[in-house]
Amino acid sequence: MHALTIASGRLDWSPRPDPVPEGSQLLLGVRAAGVNPADLLQVQGHYPPPSDVPQDIPGLELAGTVVEVGPLARQFKVGDRVMGLVGGGAQAELALVDESVALPVPSEIDWASAGGFMEAFATAYDALIGHGGLTLGARVLVTGAAGGVGTAAIQVAAGVGAEVTASARRTEFHAELLELGAHRVMVPSEASGAGPYDLVLELVGGPMLSSHLGQLGTRGRMVVIGVGAGRRIELDLSLLMARRAAIVASTLRARPLHEKAALVRTLGERLLPRLASGRLRVPLAVTFPVAEAPAAYRRVGEGGNLGKVVLLQGS
Repeated sequence: MHALTIASGRLDWSPRPDPVPEGSQLLLGVRAAGVNPADLLQVQGHYPPPSDVPQDIPGLELAGTVVEVGPLARQFKVGDRVMGLVGGGAQAELALVDESVALPVPSEIDWASAGGFMEAFATAYDALIGHGGLTLGARVLVTGAAGGVGTAAIQVAAGVGAEVTASARRTEFHAELLELGAHRVMVPSEASGAGPYDLVLELVGGPMLSSHLGQLGTRGRMVVIGVGAGRRIELDLSLLMARRAAIVASTLRARPLHEKAALVRTLGERLLPRLASGRLRVPLAVTFPVAEAPAAYRRVGEGGNLGKVVLLQGS
């Protein structure tokens, strides 16, 4: 097979041995793979992958056709359309995914949408529901709401009946964010003063984070899953104490397989039917053929996208 490989900070489409499925793994002929900010960080040498995945092949999510199954795999068979969540190795002609972190691709969903679904929606659901405890009627702020995780988070939060405020700096995206389920959309400077919020999903980090903390209501909670605008802030602990508020933070990539599997099962039960019916969708900023992967990575690095950037291969 060929794979998108990292060599000295560059991406090359290089030959690699075909992977062989073991245990409950599936070998997929990859048709689509999302490109995420984490992939860009890995290329730059700032986000090493877990030890059990290819160290020089990026990609955290993929969709494709099963071409071989491991001896313990029972849920899928050769020829099935599958999308999966992986710790790396997705951006290749062939890739391994354990069947416990794979879902069937609904017949109504195209490859590009399937290739951009898993990482964004798993991250959003885990942050909002698993860590944020989001419930009906809660007031939630989603920062950086135009990105892949942001657009997923709007839909997940709206789906549980929360009141969603979306923060996005590019006003040309605001109308579509409203269509996705946001109750109001604001530029960051407005959203940071429009609380109180019961939950802030922080996808940006940097100086605005302190302002968002100031908008938490009593017993409010901030879940930090993105720090692209900066990792360090000055924190007023007395503010958290007075409001009995909490800050939690999380990443998904390096978690044990059984934790990811539990999350993916929940996605299959609660989100997959909505995706198949069209009540959830994967906004696509742009797709690129895998041969143009460097351009796709540049697009992710430039930011300012509405939805996902996805690599496609095959007819």
